[in-house]
Amino acid sequence: MRFADANAVIAEALAWIGTPYRHQASRKGVGCDCLGLIRGVWRGLYGAEPERTGAYSMDWAETGGGERLLEAARRHFVDCDALRRGRLVLFRWRPHLPAKHAGIMVEGDAFIHAYEGRGVVVSSLVPQWRRRVAGVFAFPALME
Repeated sequence: MRFADANAVIAEALAWIGTPYRHQASRKGVGCDCLGLIRGVWRGLYGAEPERTGAYSMDWAETGGGERLLEAARRHFVDCDALRRGRLVLFRWRPHLPAKHAGIMVEGDAFIHAYEGRGVVVSSLVPQWRRRVAGVFAFPALME
């Protein structure tokens, strides 16, 4: 199976560095949350988003039930095992809660994500993050 070029995914994601954190937003340089970052990278690579997210509250995962983020990733990305460059990585805050945070793997053991209070940053995949990984996905191959 073919995946999107990791360098293209990372370059698009890194262009968002410094974007302020804004819940439900997805505009490079203006504001985004973690999902908005992934949506923006998708738009940069493919054009239109594959589906609308609709409005969501800050506690959507805790109150809504189900694995909405994981299910959406499975619809539009390619399920993978390995944490490699350019891969989408989903996190859950607690083992019994649905996945709620997203980032993109970059060089080494680092990932880019939109983090409340910090904006879009690159963080190390330290053990505290690693044990929260709920799923790893590749961006699908770009159409030629």
